[in-house]
Amino acid sequence: MKKQLSTAWILAIIISLIAFVSGCKDDSSSPPESSTDITYKAAFVVNAGSNSISVIDLTSNAVKRTIALNNVSWPHHINMSPTKTHMAIGVPGMDLSGGHGVMMGMTGTIVVLDALTGEITQSLDIPIMNHNSAFSPNGTEIWTSQMDSMGTVLVYDATTFQLKNTITVGQLPQEVTFSADGSMAFVANGMSNTVSVIDIATKEIMTTLSVGMNPVGAWQGSNNKMYVDNEEGQSISVIDVATMTVEETVSLGFTPGYAAYHPQLNELWVSDDTNGRVVYFQRMNNEWMNMGNIPTGAGAHAIVFSTDGTFAYVTNQLAGTVSVINTSTKAKVKDITVGTKPNGIALKQ
Repeated sequence: MKKQLSTAWILAIIISLIAFVSGCKDDSSSPPESSTDITYKAAFVVNAGSNSISVIDLTSNAVKRTIALNNVSWPHHINMSPTKTHMAIGVPGMDLSGGHGVMMGMTGTIVVLDALTGEITQSLDIPIMNHNSAFSPNGTEIWTSQMDSMGTVLVYDATTFQLKNTITVGQLPQEVTFSADGSMAFVANGMSNTVSVIDIATKEIMTTLSVGMNPVGAWQGSNNKMYVDNEEGQSISVIDVATMTVEETVSLGFTPGYAAYHPQLNELWVSDDTNGRVVYFQRMNNEWMNMGNIPTGAGAHAIVFSTDGTFAYVTNQLAGTVSVINTSTKAKVKDITVGTKPNGIALKQ
């Protein structure tokens, strides 16, 4: 009997020890649950031909995720909300990589995505094709154009997505952008060769400025200027926001795709779609002077600078890549392969 009790006791101790060791096992080596949340510094690249967004990790300069844009066709430019929580995309429904001629009659779409999860939170069809969709500077509204001969701008509530205002502008309005101080909207009217300036608060037209032939966008400069890329005019019209006048016209000798002002270097960068490059200008003798070019890739298009101005990111529509450029040395760091016909790009830093 004594032997049997000892054996049972030993077995009980062994079982207890096994249970104790199992309960105290360190699970730190277990793989964490995977997450696709975009918590890192990222570039969001719209792939028009792939109907998707490539999410680039700006630390590794590698595509970390691809977001499918279901039930849309040919998405175009993308805009980040002031809070960096949402993104708005204009979906014209046709390929704009060959230029912005007379293209009217199709319907358009506004798509809004969550900048953390990448999920589509809103998709709103609009009567006429649009060029872009942009959050107002205070984030409470979404503005978009209607690209037809009876040109209008539509203003929606960013929360309810109810139409608030319809503003008559020029013919074939394309990009809608905002001044650096957040008080004015600028609309490039392609067929009218003008830019409409709108008071954001009142929604009234403040003035209409004549620019070059077929303006596509008035791109914001932090130096209180707006830089208008005139496709057919092959020029940049420089608007002084304070005086509301065109103070200078920069002749290019090529068709511009996009213009971007670099505040730290006081440089103007213009993409050259035809030759697959970016041409940069510096201010000399009170005018913008061509100082050289940086080869990027076929169909060079949108340009965006990092917050600190160290790098530029250029979408190359025909190459299917994004070029990363060191802005000081003007040297290409890397070409990142993305989707088909990338055009719009926005940064979350």
